[in-house]
Amino acid sequence: MSDTSVIEVSGLTKAFGRTVALRQAAFSVEKGEIVVLLGLSGSGKSTLLRHLDGLETPTSGSVRVLGKEVPSLSGRHLRALRSRVGFVFQQFDLVPSLTVLENVVTGALAGLRGPRVGLWSYPKRLKLAALGHLDRVGLLDRAYQRADTLSGGQQQRVAIARALMQDPEILLADEPVASLDPESSEQVMSLIREIAMDAGLTVVCSLHQVDLAMSWADRIIGLRHGDVVLDTHVEGLGKAEVIEIYGRVATSTGELEAIERELTDVPSGSESVR
Repeated sequence: MSDTSVIEVSGLTKAFGRTVALRQAAFSVEKGEIVVLLGLSGSGKSTLLRHLDGLETPTSGSVRVLGKEVPSLSGRHLRALRSRVGFVFQQFDLVPSLTVLENVVTGALAGLRGPRVGLWSYPKRLKLAALGHLDRVGLLDRAYQRADTLSGGQQQRVAIARALMQDPEILLADEPVASLDPESSEQVMSLIREIAMDAGLTVVCSLHQVDLAMSWADRIIGLRHGDVVLDTHVEGLGKAEVIEIYGRVATSTGELEAIERELTDVPSGSESVR
């Protein structure tokens, strides 16, 4: 692993019985990069992300994160690595009956000893930090509101604030806007990028919307049926290149034709998507 590389994947294969979810995946991610894993459902994006956090064990191959061989870690060593890697999930995974602030402060549990019951049981410094993160995501005024009263976009912002409680070096996000409307999707993705740029975070995010990926990421890694079929930086790419990228991750002629129809709606004059 180079001095600036924080993730290195080599020959990663994962099989679930006869189904091969990943096949000889290989790439590295530099510190501070914002990378999208792009592909359709079933392409292996989520499985790959879960390997980076030790939630899955490879059938074969190597996964190194922050200098650690992830599959070899267990117990406190795996917990120590996960404390440096934040994870934002598609379904938010908030506790609906708890307040927004209580949900956010649970992001610090990995660094605490013993169980915590109620907001009063957390140190004052952590509660202040949680309020600061809520302010950062624009939800300070909702701190004492029940999580299940928020909109989907607001709940995802709470999940981001919770991940930031770990003070992570890497942020993983698994289809973080899949269940959101287009406006909320843009807001959430813009927020993640803004936070990453300000804090120098490395981000690896899975998406299936290529237009969103092209406008947001520094680099795209395309997956199709468990194979890495594309690895490119996006700066300066135009409409023709976007169609080519779609074609690399599409699985049928019909999908590609639908993609091309969608791209014809891109306003003229937007030669570059960045």
